[in-house]
Amino acid sequence: MLSYLIAIADWSPLHLLIPFAILQRLMELRRARRNDAVLRSRGAVEAGTGHYPAIVALHVLWFIGMIVEVVLLTRHVSLLWPLFLLLFLLAQVLRYWAIRTLGVRWSTRIMVVPGSMAVHRGPYRYIRHPNYVAVIMELFVLPAMYGAYVTAVTASIVNAMLLRIRIREEARALRELGRGYEAVGRRSA
Repeated sequence: MLSYLIAIADWSPLHLLIPFAILQRLMELRRARRNDAVLRSRGAVEAGTGHYPAIVALHVLWFIGMIVEVVLLTRHVSLLWPLFLLLFLLAQVLRYWAIRTLGVRWSTRIMVVPGSMAVHRGPYRYIRHPNYVAVIMELFVLPAMYGAYVTAVTASIVNAMLLRIRIREEARALRELGRGYEAVGRRSA
């Protein structure tokens, strides 16, 4: 109980980013569900469903791990918090640029409308998977900002393993259902 009270007393305004990130994820899930419905109405096929529950579990456990480390294990805000905050904010810019670029095609699932092509504009002109780059950054820097390094490292390792599967599944779905990746310039999904 004493450690819990010490942890609460040690909180700073930076800790508001955790509930902000939770709210942000919930809003994104809502948007993804709406987009999924539109995509399905256009004949989209979902691919790679086997690993999706693991991705959801990772993100839920990431929040839980971060909160447990900060509150129960009394982690303190890192001295590198300005750098971590900057990287977190850059990840947000990149993610929302990707989401805006994809529009209704953005989803947390792999949804491909038969015959569609990969997107080549916005951040996809420069990075093949900008949303994944943003998530990679977030999964490490947000917990690291609070000294929750066990969560930062563990979530990053598990995410890397899941992204290997997911990116392979996306590429396969685009090859089999869509028109694949074009050979012109930078390619993207």
